[in-house]
Amino acid sequence: MRVFGIIGWSGSGKTTLLSHLIPTLVRQGVRVSTIKHAHHAFDIDQPGKDSHTHRLAGASEVMIGSGRRWALMHELRDEPEPNLAALLARMSPVDLVLVEGFKRDVFPKLEIHRPANGKPLLQPDDTAIIGVASDTALALPVPVLALDDITAIARFALAHAVPVVQERSLIAV
Repeated sequence: MRVFGIIGWSGSGKTTLLSHLIPTLVRQGVRVSTIKHAHHAFDIDQPGKDSHTHRLAGASEVMIGSGRRWALMHELRDEPEPNLAALLARMSPVDLVLVEGFKRDVFPKLEIHRPANGKPLLQPDDTAIIGVASDTALALPVPVLALDDITAIARFALAHAVPVVQERSLIAV
């Protein structure tokens, strides 16, 4: 498995980019999975559903499965938040894991930057940001890709993704 990150400030277009990038890679025969970091409490479960009731009752993990998909929810309770390597170790093998967020972790990342958002570039302070995708031409010490050039971004991600070393739950950089 290899990993590549897409980072940027909220509202920069990370999710929109991924919604175009994933099918482009899949059409090329690349098996893709994603991990998204959430900064807030989130819940994929719904009150009134059996799985939600099981979690509220104190279950550490609740798995739900059907003929189309399965999901595992793990309650951290008093455990610390798992890091990216720990989450990657739990994933089924694919060709490429695209990571949205986890901007503090060290692995190759593409920053999505829209100057109109009024937020500063993250790139100058993070040497793991190896490129920037923007809707504006920028003069930077790393490659700058057009945000709407999904083919070029797909090539860049595939060229710079690094292996995940599952045995030690580390990202090989």
